[in-house]
Amino acid sequence: MNAPNCPFCELPAGRIVLSADEAFVIHDVFPVSPGHTLVIPRRHIGSFFELTEVERTCMFELLAQAKAELDRSFEPDGFNIGINDGAAAGQTVPHLHLHLIPRYLGDVPDPRGGVRWLMPAKAKYWTG
Repeated sequence: MNAPNCPFCELPAGRIVLSADEAFVIHDVFPVSPGHTLVIPRRHIGSFFELTEVERTCMFELLAQAKAELDRSFEPDGFNIGINDGAAAGQTVPHLHLHLIPRYLGDVPDPRGGVRWLMPAKAKYWTG
């Protein structure tokens, strides 16, 4: 199912780096770190919670494959994995996609809290 004007439904085949029946992987065109990758279902849906079990399994299998490739190519020290699900969560492309973001020692002064920094006032839970 394709949606008109959806950047993920209209991707040229050359952008796809890994592919399966239900999903595919691309490199993010606005990477937050070297190797920033997206796992995208082929079916045009907006929310992770709309995935079928088969689609979810396929996405997680591709996530593991993409992680292995990033380990070989970029040798990151860690990863953030995230989904912006809905406008209130910051989703700007209404086609579900999972971010696999390689992290490197020293890429930020203090990485503690990770995704908690989405709400900076609540990120430093360790300081009380």
